[in-house]
Amino acid sequence: MNYYFSFCSMPKTEVFIGSEFPPKCNDYFIYNREVYCMDNNLTQKRIDFLAKDYCRGFIKYCGLQALKIKKGSFESQVLIGGNHRTQDNFIHAGLMATMADHTAGYSAFTMVSENYRILTIEFKINFLKPAYGSALKCRSKVINKGKQIIVSESKVYDVRDKSEKLVAKGIVTMMAVPAENIAKAKF
Repeated sequence: MNYYFSFCSMPKTEVFIGSEFPPKCNDYFIYNREVYCMDNNLTQKRIDFLAKDYCRGFIKYCGLQALKIKKGSFESQVLIGGNHRTQDNFIHAGLMATMADHTAGYSAFTMVSENYRILTIEFKINFLKPAYGSALKCRSKVINKGKQIIVSESKVYDVRDKSEKLVAKGIVTMMAVPAENIAKAKF
């Protein structure tokens, strides 16, 4: 039996239950034994939402901005100010780690409906060389999407005199959680 849902700005999504697995699509997400087939494209409304949602709270304070958004990938940047630098004038590793984690989270967010939220459950980063340029760019892409767990890879680039140098690489493991479960959480 097929059920059809329209997740607001998301294209029509089919949910397959029971013996109808595997689904007749290449791109799907499984939650609570239900398989959600997703289109490969994001609507402009979804892209606008993700770009605006990306730049809230602490991330807005840090100055991070969304640049490019595609299904399964997300790119961001930050223009570097004095408050982003260490005592030795390098760009602070904490900013690069924040950027790698948050951008990876939004690459994962492109893979689920707006009824889900993404929470980081593990994070590893390698700093390859010091960053000292005028901006940072981060490119994140989903490298594995499971039933609830999504893994993304982030690459952070130092923008120096119109060139980009890879300065950090991170792997971020995240969980897709229904938004209603987060709303019910007691903190």
